[in-house]
Amino acid sequence: MWAEKVGKQLGHPTRSAAGWLVSKFLTLSNHVLEENAVQLCGIQPGDTVLEVGHGPGLGLQSAAKLLTEPSGRLIGVDYSEYMHQVASERLKELLARGKVTLHHCDVAAMPLVDSTVDKVFHCNCYYFWPDLKKGASELHRVMKPGGLMVTTLRLSNIATLAAKRVMPGENWRPEAYMAALRDSGFTDVKMEDKRHKHNTFQAIYATVSK
Repeated sequence: MWAEKVGKQLGHPTRSAAGWLVSKFLTLSNHVLEENAVQLCGIQPGDTVLEVGHGPGLGLQSAAKLLTEPSGRLIGVDYSEYMHQVASERLKELLARGKVTLHHCDVAAMPLVDSTVDKVFHCNCYYFWPDLKKGASELHRVMKPGGLMVTTLRLSNIATLAAKRVMPGENWRPEAYMAALRDSGFTDVKMEDKRHKHNTFQAIYATVSK
């Protein structure tokens, strides 16, 4: 029972004591993954960039620093209303300037125009999507031809959580996610081991071909 409750809060934090603790945990544990996802995307100053499952907003904050041209835009989507509110507070100045737009929505139904996003990044996210294929297809829809998506995770940690039944079903497996990407039209789908100081993590890359 506890594992299911923890898994639900990790995937969809709520405004509660448990949700607050998860928010603090995500802020601490995802810092390296967020920073590296942003860097591996190769964000250019005038890009339109999307983060899926933005959580407390650390990755968005980091990516915003790279969008130095007036045309540079940042979009964040998260299924958790609580995380949407936390990120909105963290990024209130960027939101006021129109540099960042946040949407409280499902990755499988984003209010974004077709072929408008240059880069996508997310970390510790895809395993909570109810339907990997729908999520991947929606991301493919909104991305421009040649656009790059980068996903970061610590596979050893995720496998441990899955063994304790914190992760739902088998969606946590990179093979399942990568298969959904290929089925949705992404190409050059690959996973690489990366290191940041003493930390080892994985990065999954996918390119849009239309």
